[in-house]
Amino acid sequence: MAADETHGAADEIRGTAQGDAPVPLSVLDLVTVGAGRTASDALRTSVDLARLAEHRGFHRYWVAEHHSMPGVASSSPAVILAHLAAHTDRIRLGSGGVMLPNHAPLVIAEQFGTLEAMAPGRIDLGLGRAPGTDGATAAALRRTERLGEGADDFPQQLAELTRFLDDDFPDGHPYRRIHAVPGPVQATSPGGVQSPHRPPLWLLGSSGFSARLAGTLGLPFAFAHHFSAQNTVPALDLYRESFRPSAVLDEPYALIGLSALAADEEKEARRQVLAAALSMVRLRTGRPGLVPSPEEAEAYEFSPMERDFVDSWNANVVHGTPDEVRSGLDDLAKRTGADELMITANAHGGDVRLRSYELIADAYGLPTPASA
Repeated sequence: MAADETHGAADEIRGTAQGDAPVPLSVLDLVTVGAGRTASDALRTSVDLARLAEHRGFHRYWVAEHHSMPGVASSSPAVILAHLAAHTDRIRLGSGGVMLPNHAPLVIAEQFGTLEAMAPGRIDLGLGRAPGTDGATAAALRRTERLGEGADDFPQQLAELTRFLDDDFPDGHPYRRIHAVPGPVQATSPGGVQSPHRPPLWLLGSSGFSARLAGTLGLPFAFAHHFSAQNTVPALDLYRESFRPSAVLDEPYALIGLSALAADEEKEARRQVLAAALSMVRLRTGRPGLVPSPEEAEAYEFSPMERDFVDSWNANVVHGTPDEVRSGLDDLAKRTGADELMITANAHGGDVRLRSYELIADAYGLPTPASA
């Protein structure tokens, strides 16, 4: 890849901090469904949130892949991203992430090639190697009980996906005559013209495996701080130590996904994160359900073990007034050296989530629609 193409690829990865934010701020959406709400309600919130994020200067908007969780309606990231692309104009959209072992690489290349054709130059392809669910659901997705192979074969699956995206299988390869469409093959067909963009690949992780692989391949890396906070700094250190310049990046670029919720009053923020923590308690104990209301969470009788889990979980959720959240995000950026912060706000009501991002944007003086 030529030098100008290298910088072009990097420009689609690196963001620019807006307002007083220490690094670019982005959004991770789980499309959460609260008790008494429907998936349709949650998806309408996602559209409103993507528009808000675009208008207020957030850099990118990612959707996670989860399965068999009633309170998380993001089982089909590519479908949701197509919907969001139709309702936005500028913000980068992507997967945070697609769980590659759940899918054939060709299918992912086709889906994200289609998204790239819908929103040229705006699509990210974030990839994880975990199932995004429990073992039984993973087996149903993959039509196999041999789940360990999917994670172990991740580097090979990644290489195959990259070949499909670039349409460059070598001569003699059994897939040499198979092409992901939309994709580069269209430019080589008679009269063909193809977009110069290709969705940048990101590796996601909550441990050292993907950190090392991303560094070795010279790819950007996203770490799940929101559920593996103790591993954040070691994983980012490993990523930077392992990094080798590539046609994509000449230096490391790492974002961290984190939970944060701002409210007008600190007491309200505490009520909201308690409800989200109760949802996690139920998920971790095999009782996944819709996100409970703050009233339900306040009335719930936590066992001592559950209370310990809630305290530990909420210790890693940046929450409070806008100034308190800004201080927490500033500290996290400084402590980890992350190049970008991707914020997820899990709450029962969509209005609470929207208000949280508005307050965070205001706290950092991010652009308003009138000034954007």
